[in-house]
Amino acid sequence: MTQPQLRFVNCLDSTGLHRMAYWEWAGPSVDAPVLVCVHGLSRQGRDFDALARAMGDRYRVICPDVVGRGRSDWLRQPTGYQIPSYVADMVALLARLNVEQVDWVGTSMGGLIGLGLASLPRPDGVASPIRRLVLNDVGPAIRFEALQRIGAYLGKAMRFKSLEEGAAYLRSISEGFGPHTDDEWLALSEPLFRQDGAEWKLHYDPAIALPFSAVTPELAAAGEAALWAAYDQLRCPTLLIRGAESDLLSAETARAMTQRGPSARLVELPGIGHAPTLIHANQIAVVRDFLSS
Repeated sequence: MTQPQLRFVNCLDSTGLHRMAYWEWAGPSVDAPVLVCVHGLSRQGRDFDALARAMGDRYRVICPDVVGRGRSDWLRQPTGYQIPSYVADMVALLARLNVEQVDWVGTSMGGLIGLGLASLPRPDGVASPIRRLVLNDVGPAIRFEALQRIGAYLGKAMRFKSLEEGAAYLRSISEGFGPHTDDEWLALSEPLFRQDGAEWKLHYDPAIALPFSAVTPELAAAGEAALWAAYDQLRCPTLLIRGAESDLLSAETARAMTQRGPSARLVELPGIGHAPTLIHANQIAVVRDFLSS
């Protein structure tokens, strides 16, 4: 299958229900294991098209649009744009998929969602819903300077004269993604835009920036302590991918993650910052080898 099916699941929030969209890539059989791939803060599920195609011989691949992004609904109450709410949505998604366990690839925010889900307490003897976890350039400690950099552009209601102009803008704020051809970058960018008359605009709820902009150094420090506590609860095999030039995940944090909790396996990618896109063959091979090991 070369294209995914768009599906939806109803999720509960503080004001009622919202629909979360997800892209489903059929696997080799109806009972194939499930791989869930979750994107970063302002991205969407089609980021994983290349990875999904590469893993389709083994997995049924599920790529959600986290609420407020892509084809998913926008929340009536922006305070819901936080990790605990996203984790709850993923619990609803797993129930819809009718699977007990999945493998998980999470880029940046998607990694934190996976970390939160994998660390949830369960009755004795009941396995975590995540069998293997890939954290793509994210960990419990996030540099506040990187949050400030992201906050400088997040939520701006920008319009562009063409898709190509919009893609060029995204490229200018995404240097950490590493080298890409023009065709690769356009393929990564196109699903993020919607045409509005003669113009193009980024298609995510600008209100996702509100909880993000409220983060102070003090709140970040408190969140870090909670995330380390969650990380130390993980028991699933964990792969940590780090862009060697990342301004979000420090080398010190990455090393600590290999020594605490699940003792993650660390792979660093030279010449890349935050965050690897997982579309190139060498990056896909890193994920594939870990999930099959």
